[in-house]
Amino acid sequence: MGFPGPWLGGIFRERGEVCKEKYNADVVLNNSMKKGFFLLIVLLIFGAAIATSGCTAAAPSVSTKVIQNQSLVQTPAPVLNGTQMKTIGIIGGMSWLSTAEYYRIINEETRNKLGGLHSAKILMYSEDFAEIERLQTEGNWPELTQRMITDAQRLETGGADAIVIATNTMHKTADDVQANIHIPVINIIDATGDKVKAKGYTRVILLGTKYTMEQDFYKGRLEKEYNLTVIVPNQTERDYIHSVIFNELCQGQIKNESREEFKRIINRLANEGDAQGVILGCTEIPLLIKQKDVNITVFDTTVIHAKAAAAFALNKT
Repeated sequence: MGFPGPWLGGIFRERGEVCKEKYNADVVLNNSMKKGFFLLIVLLIFGAAIATSGCTAAAPSVSTKVIQNQSLVQTPAPVLNGTQMKTIGIIGGMSWLSTAEYYRIINEETRNKLGGLHSAKILMYSEDFAEIERLQTEGNWPELTQRMITDAQRLETGGADAIVIATNTMHKTADDVQANIHIPVINIIDATGDKVKAKGYTRVILLGTKYTMEQDFYKGRLEKEYNLTVIVPNQTERDYIHSVIFNELCQGQIKNESREEFKRIINRLANEGDAQGVILGCTEIPLLIKQKDVNITVFDTTVIHAKAAAAFALNKT
């Protein structure tokens, strides 16, 4: 039998054509799938871009609206007897320990008056006390005065309705501060003088820094404006009191031996000077001396001043 070449070749050619057609169909199908997949990816990317663009375009309008609302629509202050609570501007940090007491007392007075969750409206500028103490020691009162004026002006610009200089000694600058702003300075000397006069007292002891005890801005104001006889410790006692204020109380150190010496000084002056009360004329001294420590009336200038500020804010003055 001969080799079936023509017949077998025909079969191979026929099968080859079938395979070729199948291959071409697969290629077409694959190309179509690839094009479809590519088109799908493009559509997804384009859709995401549109969505992202829409979100980012909307966000600024919402944000801008909030900012505009904040700047144009202010939350009204609590209404008290037909008027609004005022904002207190505190110049603090001299030292921060007594400033913290101001903040606490003013807020307690506000809560006690209004109840609930009410608290005081307060702005504060806090000085670095190390710088203040250095300028005091150098006797650079012009620089200190300018600092207090600048601080008060900042608070006034920020919306304060009155200024509280949260320290007795720096009230040496109070009249100059008042002359350079358009809102009242709540003066600690006047607030204290009013309390002493309300008691009917005429003779009081004054304790404080050596600047407060020795210079005329405090003692002289009490004598001239309130007709008080003001008794101060002797030189040795003044130096001791000044040292305790700066080296202990302003640094948060409360020592029993210092308390006992303060009590001795107060008792001596009360007995020898026939004093009816003692003015704690440094906002740190009340951290050491309380009413229970002495037999004469204690005038805590931190409490007196802070309550005067709260009364002003709550329209009780």
